[in-house]
Amino acid sequence: MKRIIIIFALIILIFASCKEKKTTEAQTNNTVNTKIDSLTFKSGYSDVNGLKMYYEIYGEGKPLVLIHGGGSTIQTTFGRVIPMLAKHRKLIAVELQAHGRTSNRENELSFEQDADDVATLLKNLNILKADFLGFSNGGTTALQIAIRHPELVNKIVAASALCKRNGVPSQFWDFMEQARLENMPEQLKEGYKEVASDPSGLQVMHDKDAKRMVDFKDIPDEKIKSIQAPTLIIIGDKDVITPEHAIEIHRLTANSELAIIPGGHGEYIGEITTLKPNYKESGFVVVPMIENFLDKNE
Repeated sequence: MKRIIIIFALIILIFASCKEKKTTEAQTNNTVNTKIDSLTFKSGYSDVNGLKMYYEIYGEGKPLVLIHGGGSTIQTTFGRVIPMLAKHRKLIAVELQAHGRTSNRENELSFEQDADDVATLLKNLNILKADFLGFSNGGTTALQIAIRHPELVNKIVAASALCKRNGVPSQFWDFMEQARLENMPEQLKEGYKEVASDPSGLQVMHDKDAKRMVDFKDIPDEKIKSIQAPTLIIIGDKDVITPEHAIEIHRLTANSELAIIPGGHGEYIGEITTLKPNYKESGFVVVPMIENFLDKNE
C-alpha cells in the first residue's frame, strides 16, 4: 500500500545547475584496498560492455549499489553519506561511462545503456540481487535497471529522478540546449580532474551528458507501471524535479513511497554543489529514512 511521507512541501523554483583482482578474476583489474579517514574500501576496474568500469566497495552486509548523478563521480555525489551507509551495508559505488575513472565508448550516453552496464558489473562481481540508490541521472538509471533487469533488484531508492520531460520547469530544457563547459559547477569540474586519468575527458563527459538531456524522451507509463520492486522516491522541496512529477511517478509505481525533504537538488545527501559552510553530515535525516525503508519487511 502506498504511503506518502510529506516532510516539507511544495515550493517550486528554478533549478540551480545541471546539476576483488576478483569478480570473475579475469574481468577485474587493479583491485586495491584503500583507507581514507579510517574508512577502508576496495576499488577496481571491470570489463563491462567495452568499458573499463571503475567501482568501489565499502562495508559488509546486504549489497546497496550507489549510482551517481550526471557530470559527477562517486565522491562528488555520495562522499558525505558513504561513511554512514557503510556502517550497515555493503556498498558498491560505480562510475558510469565517461565519468570519473571509467573509460568512454563511441556511443552516445543513454540511461538504458547505463542500466545494462551496471547490471553487467554486478554479474561480474557475482552479485545476484541488490538494492539500488541512484541520484538525479543515477536515479533515472536505477529505475531503468528495475525496468530492464528486475531479477537483479530488491529495492530501489530513486532520488531526484526524472522520468518525463514535464518533470522539470521548461527553463531547464532551454538551459540544456545552451549548456557550455564553462557553466558547469566548479566543484564537479574539480571532482572529475581529481580522479580522471585524462583531464581532457571533462569536455567529452560534459558534452555527452548535455546531449543525453537534450535528447531525453519520456519513459512510457506502462514501463514505469511494470516496476514491481519496492521503491522510495525522494526529492527536495526546492529541487529541479517538481513535486507534481514526483507524485505522478509515485502513483504510477505500485509499490512506492514518496518523501519530499527540505532543500535543493541533492542537498539532502550532501551532494557537493549543495554544501554550505554550516552543513553537518550527522544532520542528513534522509540516511535513517533510507535505511528504514531498505530494512523494512526483511
